[in-house]
Amino acid sequence: MKVKVILFAYIRENIGFKEREIEIKEATKVGELWNEFKNQLPRKNNLRVLFAVNEKYVNEDEELKEGDEVAFIPPVSGG
Repeated sequence: MKVKVILFAYIRENIGFKEREIEIKEATKVGELWNEFKNQLPRKNNLRVLFAVNEKYVNEDEELKEGDEVAFIPPVSGG
């Protein structure tokens, strides 16, 4: 099944795209999909991320469905 993945900030800069439609297995959870992207990042162990599916914040156990829009959003700090 296909979902649209949207990356923000540090994640987008390191993975190299802003958004892309990708193929995933049925019953994939947000956390499982995130692990595939996290492993491509240099600071993967210290990076906290918010998950959103169809513009609603969810936890890592959210099961994805065909056509979902998944966003991985690192926390933003001001200064």
